Amino acid sequence: MSKFLENIVVIIPARGGSKRLVNKNILPLGGIPLIVHSIKYAQYNNIKHIYVSTDDAEIKTIAEDHGANVIDRPRELALDDSTTVAVLKHALEFLKGQFRNVVLLQPTNPLRPKSLLKEAIELYTKNNLKSLFTVTRDYKKLGKIKNGNFYPFNYKFGQRSQDLEPLYYENGLLYITNKELIKRDIIFDETSYPLEVNHKFAEVDIDTSDDLECAKYILKNYNE
Repeated sequence: MSKFLENIVVIIPARGGSKRLVNKNILPLGGIPLIVHSIKYAQYNNIKHIYVSTDDAEIKTIAEDHGANVIDRPRELALDDSTTVAVLKHALEFLKGQFRNVVLLQPTNPLRPKSLLKEAIELYTKNNLKSLFTVTRDYKKLGKIKNGNFYPFNYKFGQRSQDLEPLYYENGLLYITNKELIKRDIIFDETSYPLEVNHKFAEVDIDTSDDLECAKYILKNYNE
């Protein structure tokens, strides 16, 4: 495990130009800026190589003040339509390909079970995986509306929620990917290992002020 940790890098993408929730990556949550939760999580899990990719001077200062390294992201990779995989490719180029595996921690998913990264790394190494991502089971009854009529998608009318065929959503808590996949513009795909995480923290994904208030409540009431 220790040898693997030497060859893994955590990359936290955090641009400055958020629109729906202005400056969201540095807004306070639990007394610290949002992005610091991901930095501290990596540090808690003994990750030595932690990099924040950003175009924003204030984010850069906060990241460095909390022990992370910074990759200065070019403006063309900090636009509304910039992709995460393009940011990771740029980061690997900056790092000159010295790390074999990348852990992606999104600052907008700041709350993670303490043991999750350790469990994910153990699965990744034991099974010789090329990529892994986290998912959560969804118990909602989903359907489509066509011509004013509702058509159930994953259930039949009258069926109990507990009897639904299991469906899962990508919760964004963490991703681990081999650098060779990233070079091919892939973070995860249908061959990736889906690590199931059924925890209240998996419901937190911050893009609006309501999301942030929900995160504050969950952090206060479900903190490990």
